[in-house]
Amino acid sequence: MKHSIRKQFAGIFIGLMAASIMLCWFLNSSFLEKYYIINKQTALLNVFGQLQSAVAQDSLSSDATTLYLQHSCAKYNLSLLVVDANSKTVKVLGSDSEFMRQQLLQHVFMQSEGTPQIMLEEDNYVVQRISDARSKMEYIEMWGILDNGNFFLIRSALESIQDSVSIANRFLMYVGLVSILLGGVTIWYVSRKITNPILQLTSISERMTHLDFDVRYNGKSENEIALLGENINKLSETLESTISELKTANNELSRDIEKKNKIDEMRKDFIASVSHELKTPIALIQGYAEGLQEGMADDPETRNFYCDVIMDEATKMNEMVKKLLTLNQLEFGNDVVSMERFDIAALIHNYLQSAELLAKQNEISVQASFDGPVYVWGDEFKTEEVFTNYFSNAVHYCQGQKVIDVRIERCGDVARISVFNTGNPIPEDSLSLIWEKFYKVDKARTREYGGSGVGLSIVKAIMESMHQKYGVMNYENGVAFWFELELVKEES
Repeated sequence: MKHSIRKQFAGIFIGLMAASIMLCWFLNSSFLEKYYIINKQTALLNVFGQLQSAVAQDSLSSDATTLYLQHSCAKYNLSLLVVDANSKTVKVLGSDSEFMRQQLLQHVFMQSEGTPQIMLEEDNYVVQRISDARSKMEYIEMWGILDNGNFFLIRSALESIQDSVSIANRFLMYVGLVSILLGGVTIWYVSRKITNPILQLTSISERMTHLDFDVRYNGKSENEIALLGENINKLSETLESTISELKTANNELSRDIEKKNKIDEMRKDFIASVSHELKTPIALIQGYAEGLQEGMADDPETRNFYCDVIMDEATKMNEMVKKLLTLNQLEFGNDVVSMERFDIAALIHNYLQSAELLAKQNEISVQASFDGPVYVWGDEFKTEEVFTNYFSNAVHYCQGQKVIDVRIERCGDVARISVFNTGNPIPEDSLSLIWEKFYKVDKARTREYGGSGVGLSIVKAIMESMHQKYGVMNYENGVAFWFELELVKEES
């Protein structure tokens, strides 16, 4: 590859190594000599301190002091000269003591050749950097007077450090070149261990583009590339499963197309069911209207009865048509579901207040088991229609103790609303059929209160449009219809 990761990785590594070596070379060249001079200055001060201590103890000429000073001078490559006021040598360490005597006398009488560079100056000593014209070398010196009146000179040549810096830089350059070469070769082969898994993943992804999902990444490492390989394996499995599901869906679509021909039959069944349900009220209206026309109701009371029957049947037909239109909109998805946050407890409480007179007329005791606001997600108006259908059925079928129990229970992330009424349980073979259009368990009783057999079908369509659960449960003393809505998560 023109821009392979292996080449980039090796290039970056070699570049960083070269930059590090160049930085070390620059720091060596710029600061090593200064650092060395600072250390030399510290060594001069230490030896001066030793001299002062020996003077204070009157042990300057002792063997112990001499041995101690020899060790310090050898360690730091120093030369030492101490003379008394008569220029008589008291102590000398190092070579060329006569030349050092002349240098000390020149410093004392301010007759030094050249201009020394003063580095540190105190009352009894001076630390300076000076060039020697005779040896053409540069020295760092410390001279002054001790507490006993003796003069001293401590010096060290700087030529060695300058030469050392030059040698160190050349050595660093050679070592750096060899390190870059060896490091480059090493990283070129090491990077192969990193890039080979990436190339394997590239090959796998290329085969996946051709819908080949059999290949798998088999890396043994536990790094990020291995994690990427595991994810690609999972992605391959997911894509294979998804494509399988799509093929299954295509097969289902083909079957749905085949079912399209059955829609006409369903429409015919629907029309037949509607015709059957409307046939009775139409016949009653027609019969009583003909009776009025033919003068069969002579007295006002009979005429009023005939008119009441006609109005009652017309009202039932009107309600049935409205429910059928609502159900049709829900089933065909023409009705928009507005999901919003509302208090289901307040909705039920308000409805029960409005239905209080209906319950009293039927001598029914209504019990409500819920506290405080219960906020849920759903279509508030459609939810009210679901509850209205449940409560209306409960009123019409309530028998025995005549109790209706309305409850709101929290079940995990949902609120379950149930409406229980005392009376006869629904036959087991009818439990799965009551949600179908026009199905009636007790046709005579349904006809008695004017039911159309469409209410629970509307409940089913509404709950499925909101993707929530609903159902019915039999008890020994009655029946409970329920539905669920998603609870609003409380903010912590």
